[in-house]
Amino acid sequence: MTLPFPLAPEPDAATAEAGRRLFAGPTEFLKGVVAMSGLPPADRLEICFAGRSNVGKSSLINALTGRKALARASNTPGRTQEINFFTLTDSHYLVDLPGYGYANAPVAVVEKWQRLLKQYLSGRQTLRRAFVLIDARHGVKPVDEEILALLDSAAVTFQAVLTKADKVKRADRDAVLTRVRQALAVHPAAFPEIVMTSSETGTGIATLRSIIATMA
Repeated sequence: MTLPFPLAPEPDAATAEAGRRLFAGPTEFLKGVVAMSGLPPADRLEICFAGRSNVGKSSLINALTGRKALARASNTPGRTQEINFFTLTDSHYLVDLPGYGYANAPVAVVEKWQRLLKQYLSGRQTLRRAFVLIDARHGVKPVDEEILALLDSAAVTFQAVLTKADKVKRADRDAVLTRVRQALAVHPAAFPEIVMTSSETGTGIATLRSIIATMA
Protein backbone atom coordinates (compact mmCIF):
# COMPACT_ATOMS: atom_id res chain seq x y z
CA MET A 1 0.00 0.00 0.00
CA THR A 2 1.31 3.45 -0.90
CA LEU A 3 1.31 5.84 2.02
CA PRO A 4 -0.29 9.23 1.53
CA PHE A 5 2.44 11.87 1.39
CA PRO A 6 5.39 9.51 0.82
CA LEU A 7 8.93 10.80 1.19
CA ALA A 8 10.16 12.27 -2.11
CA PRO A 9 12.36 9.72 -3.89
CA GLU A 10 16.09 10.23 -4.37
CA PRO A 11 16.68 11.89 -7.75
CA ASP A 12 18.16 9.88 -10.60
CA ALA A 13 21.64 10.86 -11.80
CA ALA A 14 20.47 13.24 -14.54
CA THR A 15 17.98 15.04 -12.29
CA ALA A 16 20.50 15.28 -9.45
CA GLU A 17 23.00 16.81 -11.88
CA ALA A 18 20.42 19.36 -13.08
CA GLY A 19 19.86 20.37 -9.46
CA ARG A 20 23.58 20.53 -8.74
CA ARG A 21 24.20 22.69 -11.81
CA LEU A 22 21.38 25.11 -11.00
CA PHE A 23 22.60 25.68 -7.45
CA ALA A 24 26.26 25.80 -8.48
CA GLY A 25 25.44 29.01 -10.37
CA PRO A 26 25.54 32.47 -8.82
CA THR A 27 23.04 33.22 -6.05
CA GLU A 28 22.82 36.83 -4.91
CA PHE A 29 20.72 38.74 -2.40
CA LEU A 30 18.53 41.08 -4.45
CA LYS A 31 16.40 43.03 -1.99
CA GLY A 32 14.21 42.95 1.11
CA VAL A 33 10.61 43.95 0.44
CA VAL A 34 8.28 45.58 2.97
CA ALA A 35 5.42 46.52 0.60
CA MET A 36 3.92 45.05 -2.58
CA SER A 37 5.17 48.06 -4.53
CA GLY A 38 8.72 46.93 -3.80
CA LEU A 39 8.43 43.48 -5.42
CA PRO A 40 10.87 42.81 -8.26
CA PRO A 41 9.44 42.17 -11.75
CA ALA A 42 7.58 38.85 -12.02
CA ASP A 43 9.82 37.75 -14.89
CA ARG A 44 11.04 34.32 -13.76
CA LEU A 45 10.04 31.21 -11.86
CA GLU A 46 9.73 31.85 -8.15
CA ILE A 47 9.74 29.57 -5.13
CA CYS A 48 9.43 30.62 -1.51
CA PHE A 49 10.44 29.20 1.85
CA ALA A 50 8.19 29.62 4.88
CA GLY A 51 8.66 28.38 8.42
CA ARG A 52 8.28 29.36 12.01
CA SER A 53 11.16 31.06 13.78
CA ASN A 54 14.10 28.77 14.60
CA VAL A 55 12.96 26.00 12.21
CA GLY A 56 16.31 26.18 10.39
CA LYS A 57 15.22 28.15 7.31
CA SER A 58 18.41 30.20 6.94
CA SER A 59 20.53 27.08 7.40
CA LEU A 60 18.56 25.22 4.73
CA ILE A 61 18.80 28.06 2.20
CA ASN A 62 22.54 28.29 2.89
CA ALA A 63 22.93 24.51 2.47
CA LEU A 64 20.99 24.52 -0.82
CA THR A 65 23.06 27.33 -2.28
CA GLY A 66 26.37 26.22 -0.78
CA ARG A 67 26.84 29.69 0.70
CA LYS A 68 27.51 29.94 4.43
CA ALA A 69 25.97 33.33 5.11
CA LEU A 70 23.63 34.00 2.19
CA ALA A 71 20.54 33.89 4.42
CA ARG A 72 21.56 35.23 7.79
CA ALA A 73 19.84 33.84 10.86
CA SER A 74 18.82 36.67 13.14
CA ASN A 75 19.70 36.22 16.81
CA THR A 76 16.29 37.57 17.75
CA PRO A 77 13.53 35.19 16.63
CA GLY A 78 10.96 36.85 14.41
CA ARG A 79 13.05 39.94 13.73
CA THR A 80 13.17 39.56 9.96
CA GLN A 81 9.93 41.14 8.79
CA GLU A 82 10.88 41.58 5.17
CA ILE A 83 10.28 39.28 2.23
CA ASN A 84 13.85 38.63 1.07
CA PHE A 85 14.49 37.96 -2.62
CA PHE A 86 17.55 36.13 -3.93
CA THR A 87 18.41 35.60 -7.59
CA LEU A 88 19.36 32.03 -8.48
CA THR A 89 21.28 32.43 -11.77
CA ASP A 90 19.04 34.46 -14.10
CA SER A 91 16.21 31.92 -14.10
CA HIS A 92 14.78 31.75 -10.57
CA TYR A 93 13.93 33.83 -7.54
CA LEU A 94 14.39 32.18 -4.16
CA VAL A 95 12.17 33.99 -1.67
CA ASP A 96 12.72 33.86 2.09
CA LEU A 97 9.48 34.71 3.90
CA PRO A 98 9.60 36.15 7.42
CA GLY A 99 9.70 33.59 10.24
CA TYR A 100 6.39 33.34 12.04
CA GLY A 101 5.31 32.15 15.46
CA TYR A 102 6.71 34.82 17.74
CA ALA A 103 4.65 37.64 19.18
CA ASN A 104 7.66 39.71 20.27
CA ALA A 105 6.90 42.35 17.67
CA PRO A 106 4.22 45.01 18.32
CA VAL A 107 0.70 43.98 17.22
CA ALA A 108 0.56 46.67 14.51
CA VAL A 109 3.84 45.42 13.02
CA VAL A 110 2.64 41.81 13.03
CA GLU A 111 -0.65 42.78 11.36
CA LYS A 112 1.09 44.79 8.65
CA TRP A 113 3.48 41.94 8.01
CA GLN A 114 0.69 39.33 7.85
CA ARG A 115 -1.19 41.52 5.40
CA LEU A 116 1.89 41.78 3.17
CA LEU A 117 2.35 38.00 3.34
CA LYS A 118 -1.28 37.39 2.27
CA GLN A 119 -0.99 39.90 -0.58
CA TYR A 120 2.24 38.33 -1.78
CA LEU A 121 0.99 34.75 -1.66
CA SER A 122 -2.30 35.48 -3.39
CA GLY A 123 -1.00 37.96 -5.93
CA ARG A 124 2.26 36.58 -7.29
CA GLN A 125 1.56 34.81 -10.60
CA THR A 126 5.09 33.45 -11.00
CA LEU A 127 5.15 31.78 -7.56
CA ARG A 128 5.34 28.09 -8.42
CA ARG A 129 5.58 26.47 -5.00
CA ALA A 130 6.01 27.26 -1.33
CA PHE A 131 8.26 25.01 0.73
CA VAL A 132 6.93 24.98 4.29
CA LEU A 133 9.63 24.00 6.77
CA ILE A 134 8.58 21.88 9.72
CA ASP A 135 10.91 20.85 12.54
CA ALA A 136 11.17 17.04 12.38
CA ARG A 137 11.41 16.89 16.17
CA HIS A 138 8.03 18.53 16.72
CA GLY A 139 5.88 18.00 13.63
CA VAL A 140 3.15 20.42 12.57
CA LYS A 141 2.39 22.97 15.31
CA PRO A 142 -0.77 25.11 15.56
CA VAL A 143 1.24 28.11 14.34
CA ASP A 144 2.20 26.12 11.21
CA GLU A 145 -1.48 25.42 10.56
CA GLU A 146 -2.03 29.16 10.11
CA ILE A 147 0.37 29.39 7.18
CA LEU A 148 -0.94 26.14 5.67
CA ALA A 149 -4.49 27.53 5.76
CA LEU A 150 -3.24 30.77 4.21
CA LEU A 151 -1.58 28.84 1.36
CA ASP A 152 -4.81 26.87 0.83
CA SER A 153 -6.82 30.08 0.55
CA ALA A 154 -4.24 31.62 -1.81
CA ALA A 155 -4.27 28.39 -3.89
CA VAL A 156 -0.48 28.19 -3.71
CA THR A 157 0.86 24.63 -3.89
CA PHE A 158 3.05 23.94 -0.87
CA GLN A 159 5.42 21.09 -0.06
CA ALA A 160 6.33 20.10 3.49
CA VAL A 161 10.07 20.00 4.17
CA LEU A 162 11.08 18.43 7.47
CA THR A 163 14.22 20.04 8.88
CA LYS A 164 16.75 18.83 11.47
CA ALA A 165 16.24 15.16 10.53
CA ASP A 166 19.61 14.37 12.14
CA LYS A 167 18.15 15.35 15.53
CA VAL A 168 15.42 12.68 15.37
CA LYS A 169 16.12 9.07 16.34
CA ARG A 170 15.30 6.66 13.54
CA ALA A 171 12.86 4.87 15.86
CA ASP A 172 10.89 8.11 16.35
CA ARG A 173 10.86 9.16 12.71
CA ASP A 174 7.88 7.08 11.60
CA ALA A 175 5.71 8.46 14.39
CA VAL A 176 6.57 12.04 13.40
CA LEU A 177 5.89 11.30 9.72
CA THR A 178 2.52 9.77 10.59
CA ARG A 179 1.50 12.90 12.49
CA VAL A 180 2.71 15.18 9.67
CA ARG A 181 0.81 13.11 7.07
CA GLN A 182 -2.37 13.36 9.11
CA ALA A 183 -1.95 17.14 9.40
CA LEU A 184 -1.31 17.58 5.66
CA ALA A 185 -4.27 15.40 4.62
CA VAL A 186 -6.79 18.19 5.31
CA HIS A 187 -4.98 20.77 3.14
CA PRO A 188 -6.00 20.86 -0.54
CA ALA A 189 -2.90 22.85 -1.55
CA ALA A 190 -0.45 20.28 -0.12
CA PHE A 191 1.89 18.68 -2.66
CA PRO A 192 1.74 14.90 -2.16
CA GLU A 193 5.38 14.30 -1.22
CA ILE A 194 7.43 15.21 1.85
CA VAL A 195 11.15 16.03 1.80
CA MET A 196 13.24 15.04 4.83
CA THR A 197 16.33 17.24 5.24
CA SER A 198 19.27 18.00 7.47
CA SER A 199 21.42 21.06 6.83
CA GLU A 200 24.08 19.51 9.10
CA THR A 201 24.48 16.17 7.28
CA GLY A 202 23.22 17.16 3.82
CA THR A 203 20.31 14.71 3.92
CA GLY A 204 17.68 15.64 1.32
CA ILE A 205 19.59 18.62 -0.09
CA ALA A 206 20.16 16.98 -3.51
CA THR A 207 16.50 15.92 -3.58
CA LEU A 208 15.26 19.45 -2.86
CA ARG A 209 17.64 20.97 -5.43
CA SER A 210 16.44 18.57 -8.10
CA ILE A 211 12.75 19.26 -7.29
CA ILE A 212 13.38 22.99 -7.80
CA ALA A 213 15.48 22.42 -10.94
CA THR A 214 12.80 20.32 -12.64
CA MET A 215 9.86 22.66 -12.02
CA ALA A 216 8.51 24.00 -15.26
